Amino acid sequence: MTVHLIKPPQDAQDAPESGASSTRPERRRARYRRIAKAALQDERVRATGRLAVRHSSYMIGGTKIAARRVWDGRTASRYERMIRAAEAAGLMDEIKEWEQRAAAYRAARHTRRLQLLQAAVQLPKALGLALVSGFGVLMLLGILLAWGTGDPHTVLAPAEAIVELVRWVALIAGIVWGPFLLAAPWISLAAVWSIGRHRHTAPQWALPIQARDLGAAITPSIVVVAFRDLGISPLRKAIDAMGDSGAALLGPIRIAGCGVELDVHLPSGVSTEEIQGRRRKLAENLNRHEHEVFITIPPSPRTVRLWIADSGALDEPIGPSPLLAEEDATADYYTGSAPWGQNLRGDAVPVSVFQRHILLTGLSNQGKTASLRALALWLALDPTVAFYIADLKGVGDWRSFDGLAEVLIQGPTDQHVAQASDMVEWGVTEMQTRIALLEESGATDGVTRDMARTDPRFRPVVLIVDEAQVAYGCGAKSDDGRPYGGSKATSRYFQAVKKIHDQGRAVNVTIWEGTQDPTDENLPKRSREGNHIRGSLVLGTESQAKMALGEAPVDAGAAPHKLRRGKDRGTLVVAGEGIPLETGQSSVTVRTHFISGEDALVLTERAKQLRDGVATVHQLEVVAPVDHLADLAAVVGREKRVKTGEVLHRLKTRNHAVYEHWDGKRLRALLVDHGEDTGLYDGYPVVKLEAVERALERRAEQLAEAQ
Repeated sequence: MTVHLIKPPQDAQDAPESGASSTRPERRRARYRRIAKAALQDERVRATGRLAVRHSSYMIGGTKIAARRVWDGRTASRYERMIRAAEAAGLMDEIKEWEQRAAAYRAARHTRRLQLLQAAVQLPKALGLALVSGFGVLMLLGILLAWGTGDPHTVLAPAEAIVELVRWVALIAGIVWGPFLLAAPWISLAAVWSIGRHRHTAPQWALPIQARDLGAAITPSIVVVAFRDLGISPLRKAIDAMGDSGAALLGPIRIAGCGVELDVHLPSGVSTEEIQGRRRKLAENLNRHEHEVFITIPPSPRTVRLWIADSGALDEPIGPSPLLAEEDATADYYTGSAPWGQNLRGDAVPVSVFQRHILLTGLSNQGKTASLRALALWLALDPTVAFYIADLKGVGDWRSFDGLAEVLIQGPTDQHVAQASDMVEWGVTEMQTRIALLEESGATDGVTRDMARTDPRFRPVVLIVDEAQVAYGCGAKSDDGRPYGGSKATSRYFQAVKKIHDQGRAVNVTIWEGTQDPTDENLPKRSREGNHIRGSLVLGTESQAKMALGEAPVDAGAAPHKLRRGKDRGTLVVAGEGIPLETGQSSVTVRTHFISGEDALVLTERAKQLRDGVATVHQLEVVAPVDHLADLAAVVGREKRVKTGEVLHRLKTRNHAVYEHWDGKRLRALLVDHGEDTGLYDGYPVVKLEAVERALERRAEQLAEAQ
C-alpha cells in the first residue's frame, strides 16, 4: 500500500510567519513613538533642544544682521528702504529728504570710483618714485653713518636692516598664516554668534528666562516685529520691504493709564478684520496675555488702535467707590453722573442715567447685579427719584432698598413674575397718564428739571428688573389667557417693556434690566435694542456679544466674549449714550467699583435720610388687567361708527380711574397696537365697528397661536 504525503500549500506554510512579520514594523513604530514621546516630555531633552535652537538661531540671525550691515554700507539700499517707508506712511517731505541723501551718497561713491581708476593708472609711477626715494633715503643714511663711524662698510647697514626686517615679517607671517586660515571660520562664527546673542535673534521660548522680554516696555521695534510675525503674508512682505523702518506704520506711543496706546496704519492689502481675528497671537507676540491687549477701530481708514496693558496691571483692583469716600455725596438725575468705575487708562468713567433705559447682561456670577446696583445706589441720593424694583433671583441682593423703593419684589416664582409684570404695566399706565398731563400743561420743552422737582406727578420713576430672563422665559398665563413671558404680541411683560422703551423716557419713566446669558428666547431683539445704555460682562460667544451690545460695537472691536470668566468679574464692555467715549469709538471697557452688601446698606441709609419715609410694598395684589380693547368694543356696541369724543366719554363713564387722561392719540394707539386705526367721517374722527371687530379677531388668533 502506497501512502502519498500531501504537502500543504506554500502560502499556508508562510501565513503565520507572514502575519507575524507584518506586525513587527508596527510594533517597532509604536515603540519608537513611545520613546520619542517620553523623550519630548523629559525636561533634560527639552532643555537640550532649546539650547540647540537658541545657539543655532544666534548664528543664523547674527549672519543676517552682519550681511545686512555690509550690504547697507556698500550700497544705497538703506536710503531706498527709508524712501519706501516714507511712501507707505505718506510722508512726502521725508521722501524728498531721503532722495537728496541718496543722491549725495551716489555722487560721493562715483567720485571715489573715479579716484580709484586714476590711482590704478598712476600706481606704477608712484611705486617707482617710492622705491627710488626710499633707496635714496637709505643710502643717505648709510653715508651719514659711514661718515660718523669712519667705516665705509656701514654705508649699506640701513638697507641691510630693512631687508632683515622684511625677512622676519615674512617668517612670522609664514608661521601664523596657517593657523589663522584654520581659525578664521571659527572666529567668523563666534562673531556672528555674538551679534545674534546680543540682538536676541532666537525665539522667545528658546531664550534663557532672564533674557526673555516678558512684560517688557512696548517699543516701536517690538510692535513692528509683533505685526510682522502675525502670519499675514501681505503685512510681512510690506514690513520686510521697509526693513527696520517698519516703525513708520506706527503712530506715537502714548502712556494711557496702566498701559500704552498707539495707532497702527496697515499697508494696502491688509484689513483691520484680519488683525482683530489674530488678537491672541498679537498679544503673545507682544509678550502679553490676550486680555491685556485691546484692539479697536479708529475713524482713520485701514488703521487699528492698540491699548496694551502693563504686564499684570489688569489683575490689580481699582479701589473703592467714591460714594463710600464722600459722606456728603449727592446725586442729580438731570445733571449728575454716577461714578461707575474706571476705563482701561485708569480714568474715571461717569455715567449719565438721565432718561435712559439700561440693559446689563453677562454670564452668571460675574458681577451683573453689583454693577446695576451701583448705579441705583448713586441715583438713590437724589430724593426726587422713585424706585420700583423686581429682583427675580430673590437672594437679597436688593434688600438694602427696603424702605427706599416704592415696590420691592423678591423671588423667582411665576407669582413673582406676575407681580413684576403688573409693576411694569403700572409703569406703562403712569407713562400714558404723564403724556396726557404734559399735553394739557402746554409745556414745550418736555419735563424740565424744575417740573420734576416741584410736581410729584413728573418725578423720575426708575423700574428695575434684575434677572429679567426669568420674566421673558416664564410660561405662566394670566386670567385673560395671555402669557407673562415670551416675545409675541400677547406677552404681557415684553409688551409693557416695549411700550416704555418707545415713549417712557420723554416723561421720566425708564426701565433698567439685568439678564444672564442672552439668547433670542430670554432677551428678545426688540427689547434689547430699545435700550440707550447696553453693557456686557464676560460672555461665551461673539454672537452673544452682538446680542448684548449690537453688531456695530462688536465689529469695531468690543469683545466681552474675550474677557476672562471669574478673573474679570465686574468688568463691563459698554456701548450707547450717557457714557464718555473716545472720538470715533463705539464702546468702552469699564472696570466697575464693587460695593458690597454691607456698604450698600450704608449708602441706602444715607439716602433714606434725604427722603420722607417710604413704605415699601413687597407684594402686589395681582389683579386681572384692564382689557382696553374689550372696553372699547363694549362702548361702541353695534353702532357702525362712533365719534372719537363720544367714545372717550363712554370709556370714562365706564371706568373713570383708568380712562381719565385718555385722549384721541391714546385711543388711536390702542387700535394701532392691534393693526387697525381710527377714521374720518364728515370731517370728524370716528371709531369704526369693523376696525374694532378685526382687532378682536386678530388678538384671538394671536392668543390661539400662543397656546
